[in-house]
Amino acid sequence: MNTKQRKLIYRILPYVILTIIGICFLLPLLWVLVASVDPSAMQSLKMPKQLTAVNYVDVLTSAENQRAFVIGLLMSLGQAIIVVLLALLAAYPLSRYQLKYKKPFMLTILFMTSLPITAVMVPVYQLFLSLKLYDNNVGVVLFYVASSMPYGIWMLKNFMDSVPGDLEEAAWVDGASVLMGIRKIIAPLMVPGICTVAIFTFSGSWGNFFVPYNYGRLAAFSVLYAMPSIVLYILSQRFMSKGFSMQGGTKG
Repeated sequence: MNTKQRKLIYRILPYVILTIIGICFLLPLLWVLVASVDPSAMQSLKMPKQLTAVNYVDVLTSAENQRAFVIGLLMSLGQAIIVVLLALLAAYPLSRYQLKYKKPFMLTILFMTSLPITAVMVPVYQLFLSLKLYDNNVGVVLFYVASSMPYGIWMLKNFMDSVPGDLEEAAWVDGASVLMGIRKIIAPLMVPGICTVAIFTFSGSWGNFFVPYNYGRLAAFSVLYAMPSIVLYILSQRFMSKGFSMQGGTKG
């Protein structure tokens, strides 16, 4: 094998590997789409003999599903909003002030992002029993918020570091308060970061819901349940694609 052939293999090999990985991810998605319109869907991927919308109708007309969709949507949206607001306030002093124990705190935050849920399941259960939050939607939202806060703080702090501090100082000179500076100056410039945290937070809790069905209804339910996350991503894509181009935001 000469040098030219070796270079050609090294150039093509990454694309071959990525194509194989892409197919492995595409096949389950293709099964979901096909099985959702197959009246006799099986575990294996096969072309349906006839197309039907019965699976979607059964899922959408179920009173239990409608209630679960509404509750899940409210809980996930509530969690995403609370996490963004609290993480934004927590990230501000970590980004702007020289705190004594900031580095150990940030390392603790980083560690908590990788903490498995099984490590806190028992103490959280005991805490919820003590606070009478067991079998309570508010308790679930609070738990979701607490579990997502480390990720939210870490991400928003890194995004906030990219926002020039001169903009806030100029606002303070004009009489703005700290909260007004965050709301009027920092938050608008951090829309890509806020959208990123909101989407991942929403998707994390939204994906915790599962309903046992036969294969066809399960596939239809999966498609419908994926729609809010997809819509949220599409709506925020134009903000996330802008990045942090501070054109016109700083002095030349």
